[in-house]
Amino acid sequence: MKLLFIADPLESFQIYKDTTFVMMREAQRRGHSLAACEPKDIAWQRGGRVQAQVRRITLTGDKTHWFTALPQSSDEARCELKDFDAIVMRKDPPFDSEYFYATHLLEQAEREGAKVFNKPRALRDHPEKLAIMEFPQFIGPTLVTRDPQAIKQFHAEHGDIILKPLDGMGGMGIFRVGPDGLNLGSITETLNQHGTRSLMVQKFLPEIVLGDKRVLVIGGKPVPYSLARIPQGSEVRGNLAAGGKGVAQALSQRDREIAEALGPILYKRGLLLAGIDVIGDCVTEINVTSPTCFQEIFDQTGCDVAALFVDALEAAVSGRAGA
Repeated sequence: MKLLFIADPLESFQIYKDTTFVMMREAQRRGHSLAACEPKDIAWQRGGRVQAQVRRITLTGDKTHWFTALPQSSDEARCELKDFDAIVMRKDPPFDSEYFYATHLLEQAEREGAKVFNKPRALRDHPEKLAIMEFPQFIGPTLVTRDPQAIKQFHAEHGDIILKPLDGMGGMGIFRVGPDGLNLGSITETLNQHGTRSLMVQKFLPEIVLGDKRVLVIGGKPVPYSLARIPQGSEVRGNLAAGGKGVAQALSQRDREIAEALGPILYKRGLLLAGIDVIGDCVTEINVTSPTCFQEIFDQTGCDVAALFVDALEAAVSGRAGA
């Protein structure tokens, strides 16, 4: 297959932990050809099809200079997206206006015959914080609001709460307010920018000490191991980007129950890969833009998540897929 990965700049990859890198490596191992571009490289003009300025690459196996761009003319670099067998959208958050516009360009490419994973419409329809609203049976007490008074009432009811922006990533902007309510007003003002931005407020789940588990679902089916991101020191955040320690572990019965309930639903909507975040028994987020943790799980358990992903990708492209 001819694969195009839409991602952040290749030069920024930290390949010892990067999930997109191991996807590429497994695809190349199977004989698929690789190309890469960034969202800014995609364009459309009336009378033509969605195109991108791409780099055709091969992986070298070297840890420092990990890829080589193959020689090509400027004409060869300008490709119609429909000419690839599959396009893998792996641009990291934030889900900002430019990301939103990229999904519309990719959806136009789909109308022209391109196969995009995850589907652009599904990316738009599942904001990673708000996607949990559809599954209240699996989440803890949660409030989405701009109203400072509603947040005060939620705190009065639950005593120990977490506040976070809807567009945050990697643990950025997450605050805990305990029963004393210290700084609740100022934190609310900071996050909601004096009532102009909505926040998510959730009851604090003490099970976070055991980790914020990333449960991966590929092709509608759960990967048998999760990665528990465990907060370190006085941190309340388990995110690896915030210094959390990643510990791979077999799915619990509750993890599997959640994944088996949500997985087929998400897959039927075009989400080939999703990362469900679980604290204790509760879903806290559903990650769909560029779920990670492939390498950490493989390094600790030997479960080859990248191979499971490429299996699912091949099946989806060939029409053999079925959740």
